[in-house]
Amino acid sequence: MSSAAGAGPEDPVGLTGPEAVGAIGAATLPGSAGAKDPRLGLSVTHRRYVTHGDAHYGGNLVDGAYALALFGDVATEVCIRMDGDEGLFASYSDVQFRAPVQAGDIIEATAAVTAVGRRSRELTFEASVVCRADPEQGPSAAAVLPEPLVVATATGTVVVPDRKSDSAK
Repeated sequence: MSSAAGAGPEDPVGLTGPEAVGAIGAATLPGSAGAKDPRLGLSVTHRRYVTHGDAHYGGNLVDGAYALALFGDVATEVCIRMDGDEGLFASYSDVQFRAPVQAGDIIEATAAVTAVGRRSRELTFEASVVCRADPEQGPSAAAVLPEPLVVATATGTVVVPDRKSDSAK
């Protein structure tokens, strides 16, 4: 992916200056004299049933890319809600696979906005299993887990079009 317009080589997605402060809990809008950006903290959650067709490995295990695809879906909804555009994923950082995902799981993926730049948005992601198949109790038995089991986490950056530039063309 090429660098976002207006971003420097050290910062390919434009998270600089006051807009980057969101990574530690606050961001400002241009000309807002330090007011917190109301878009910070916006979160989107999706739930999905993991089918046996999604399993790629012995023991009905599902590959880690499944969680990353869910992260892409929730990131898309965040962009639509914030900017009226699906946006594009620029990068992931600190992806961690913490526990296995299995066929028969119900998995929940959440994205939360942690920083807002002119065209970029930094998001944190978490995927958790909330229900799991229990074949020892029967072929279609399943249980709600007492606590969600975190299976993957990540940080990612999405970019959206510069609407001011688009309207000037």
